Amino acid sequence: MTPKKGSDYRASNIQVLEGLEAVRKRPSMYIGDTAQRGLHHLINEVVDNSIDEALAGHCDHIKVVIHDDGSITIADNGRGIPVDEHSKLKMPAVEVVLTKLHAGGKFDKSSYKVSGGLHGVGVSCVNALSVHFRAEIHRDGKIYVMEFERGATKIPLKEVGDTDDTGTIIKFRPDEIIFNQTTEFKFDIIADRMRELAFLNPQITVEIIDERVDDEEEENHVVYHFSGGVKDFVRFLDENRESFMDEPIYIEGEVENVPVELAMQYNNSYTENVHSYVNNINTREGGTHISGFRRALTRAFKNYADKNGIIKSNSKITISGEDFREGLTCVLSVKVSEPQFEGQTKTKLGNSEVQSAVEVILYDKLTEFLEQNPKSAKKILEKVVVAAEAREAARKARQLIQRKSVMSGGGLPGKLADCSIKDPAHSEIYLVEGDSAGGSAKMGRNRSFQAILPLRGKILNVEKAKINKILENKEIQAMITALGTGVGHEEEFELEKLRYHKIIIMTDADVDGSHIRTLLLTFFYRYMHPLIDRGHIYIATPPLYRITSSRGQIQYAWEDETRDKIIRDLKKSKKKFDVSRYKGLGEMNPEQLWETTMDPETRTLQQVTIENAAAADKMFSTLMGGEVEPRREFIEKNSKYATLDI
Repeated sequence: MTPKKGSDYRASNIQVLEGLEAVRKRPSMYIGDTAQRGLHHLINEVVDNSIDEALAGHCDHIKVVIHDDGSITIADNGRGIPVDEHSKLKMPAVEVVLTKLHAGGKFDKSSYKVSGGLHGVGVSCVNALSVHFRAEIHRDGKIYVMEFERGATKIPLKEVGDTDDTGTIIKFRPDEIIFNQTTEFKFDIIADRMRELAFLNPQITVEIIDERVDDEEEENHVVYHFSGGVKDFVRFLDENRESFMDEPIYIEGEVENVPVELAMQYNNSYTENVHSYVNNINTREGGTHISGFRRALTRAFKNYADKNGIIKSNSKITISGEDFREGLTCVLSVKVSEPQFEGQTKTKLGNSEVQSAVEVILYDKLTEFLEQNPKSAKKILEKVVVAAEAREAARKARQLIQRKSVMSGGGLPGKLADCSIKDPAHSEIYLVEGDSAGGSAKMGRNRSFQAILPLRGKILNVEKAKINKILENKEIQAMITALGTGVGHEEEFELEKLRYHKIIIMTDADVDGSHIRTLLLTFFYRYMHPLIDRGHIYIATPPLYRITSSRGQIQYAWEDETRDKIIRDLKKSKKKFDVSRYKGLGEMNPEQLWETTMDPETRTLQQVTIENAAAADKMFSTLMGGEVEPRREFIEKNSKYATLDI
């Protein structure tokens, strides 16, 4: 067989990327992506080093400053990165740390018993992906400075003065070549993570300053310090829920060199709100520490209930583990010297020894709490029985949905206009507000891969309803049936049966449309969470304005600024024009809807992601919970924003 021209494959074709070249060539391998999430991950990598100093007992203050030019400064009062010469590499230790992958003090357990940064790639990656990077070290009575550009040393380490302080000051500006979507840091994303770290590490104070803000009404300087630690964290999460308890249960202990800290309390909600952390890393997918927590919780409550005859043996209701967790808000934090992470997003703990450590500590301390607080124990167990009754009713509701599906023939809701392609990876479904918009979407879509499910009116607010009532809602039933995954806890949710890998919420750009969108997001967050975790939920962005010029040329604007620019340009060219605002999707004809909102070549979709699970939990409980005043304050504070990131 004659080889194709240009297909010769020899040693000269093999590339070896030296030093930080690999990071710049494949940045997503190291920081996840080069969009907004990856950009903010740079800050986390540097701050994690400061937190590790705090865990080692050498740091109690961290300061983050967002500068006008888009750069970031992160300063701590730790020991300062070592500046003496590395014996093997014959260069200052700080240069090794900042320019060599898999280099750092985290591998030496005499320096750091526990750390969040484990692989020695964090701060060197930040250096590689920054157009300018400056390190200032205060150590041994001296101030040292070193500067880099895109990972390359530009100003070697030099001594510049004397000091009585210790610590490290890192300043960097992300490289716009790498982060070509955005280099703009979001204050709220940074603040959410810094607040979370302050809750988990009560010994530290975290300060954030945003120098870009001129408006006195906007928040530009916050200081976080929570002496109550995870107890304060639980109070914060439950701020807009009615708690059954005077204060959270607090448990701490250590087994087999695994320190465990936990705070929990029951409230009037109908969902389980458990947030777990390993070495300050949010383990969204759970893992062995969550398994230990659940086993201990179920065993302690069940034994107490049996011992005190609270749940009668002749009861027709069978109590399961999930019933003990309904309405529970909990923060579980463990420290592990050699954590092993698994799962698709590497946020699931795999260490088997952690399960037994958590289970032993929690079971003993929780049993002790129940014995000493019989009134609280009785209230909680009464709620557990109600939860079990609702779960049984929900089981019957699920069976009814299945029976209806079978009896209706194809098993899909009647108002669903399905697509012809059966491959979920290439299929998408639009959840559309109302029959009018649904009609336009059905006519305008590409029938091969786009399905349309019109939703009539507003779905039930799941934040204030039991699961059996949720499953009785016809619009929710239609969504569950169309998507095919089931609903609820992970044992009942089958992601592999998802019929469409893009689920697109398409509502009007008005107050009612925003409310419907929030109701849908709340439902997905509380009862179909894996869809958000795996990136299957999107929001369509239809235009707000149509500008038609005298020659029939049509332009669309998605915000007021774009509309104003188009109008200015038309006035300059002395063209007559007409501006119309879309009140709803139903006003757009099928061709316009396809061109602006549904055509993959021209549309803009916003992917729904959870940057911070605790912040998202708090936001949904504020917006959709029963307390009116916090919701009013939240809306007033955020009313100027067109979109809301969760």
